[in-house]
Amino acid sequence: MSEIKFSTEEKQIITNKIQKYFELELDQELGQFDAEFLLDFFSKEIGGYFYNRGVSDAKTVLDERIESISDALYEIEKPVSR
Repeated sequence: MSEIKFSTEEKQIITNKIQKYFELELDQELGQFDAEFLLDFFSKEIGGYFYNRGVSDAKTVLDERIESISDALYEIEKPVSR
């Protein structure tokens, strides 16, 4: 898996959410640098778990669609004598 990277805008949005969480839920002020550091930590250490879950979910959807297509193709087959 390649490293998880965010655009500058995405990183700003995420770090703002981290700061707001710390302020509202933990009653602690977290600076921009610390929020970015925490984001980098989560991206490197646990990001793969979220990424893999997304891949697994996508595979499940794809498998369901392929099965549906396979069923549809079976339904339109013409009977033939052997």
